[in-house]
Amino acid sequence: MSLDVSNKVSRALTQEIETLANISRESGSKLWRDIAERLASRRRGYASVNLSKIDKYAKDGDIIVVPGYVLGVGKISKKVTVGAYKFSKTAMEKLSNSGCAFMNISEIAKDNPKGTNVKIMR
Repeated sequence: MSLDVSNKVSRALTQEIETLANISRESGSKLWRDIAERLASRRRGYASVNLSKIDKYAKDGDIIVVPGYVLGVGKISKKVTVGAYKFSKTAMEKLSNSGCAFMNISEIAKDNPKGTNVKIMR
């Protein structure tokens, strides 16, 4: 089964979706397939998560995946790893200053193909 990715989707996003779908297929993890499907849906449905929400619900050491955008509103006091399609400039600065790791979702999927202990935040 292939994901329906429209022609309007950027090349980088298409690559991200295909990578997640391939990792899901190879590892048997439904988590990465679900994230790929969310990213393939309309952009209007993407999650927009502020750092304050991540700080409120995450614990130190958590791996958080946001199928959409991470925005820089609020502060982050916990050491977490955050994967998202896009980060605002402010969010990247605050995450970097607090010692958190942030990367594309596919990078997290490559490091953790089974999706063990990954939390999806919307």
